[in-house]
Amino acid sequence: MLLIISDASVLIDIECGGLTSAMFSLPWKFAVPDILFEEELAERHGHLLQFGLISKTMSGDLVSEAYSLRQQYVRTSVNDLLALTLAKHEYCQLLTGDKALREVAAELSVEVHGTIWLVDEMLQGKKITVDVARVAFQQMKDAGSRLPWGEVEKVLSRE
Repeated sequence: MLLIISDASVLIDIECGGLTSAMFSLPWKFAVPDILFEEELAERHGHLLQFGLISKTMSGDLVSEAYSLRQQYVRTSVNDLLALTLAKHEYCQLLTGDKALREVAAELSVEVHGTIWLVDEMLQGKKITVDVARVAFQQMKDAGSRLPWGEVEKVLSRE
């Protein structure tokens, strides 16, 4: 089963949109670095573990590698770089909504996707309807998500 590593932003978008169950019904496993989980998700989104989110422990070497990347890529947070480092070492795709992290992932040849792709996968897999996706995206927008809304419209109008 395919493992996908996520940063916090995509998971929070999915939660805001009420799509958590649909996301975890996709035929993949989702994981985050343990440090990122504790610092960004545990307090308000800790229940994601019950859905199947995996909090992966990172070795000291991987944590050191993420901190080394931070010297080079100062626009990207350490927690985001932890997610990228984990995805790179696990040979996984990375989910993020962060533009700077997407750029670093591309430089390091890590396949990267975001919230819109994930919702589109739910649509393609018949886990949700277009109407559900439309409501979910509106809830994300109302919560302050900074998705490229033109891209959202393309996905919704294609269905």
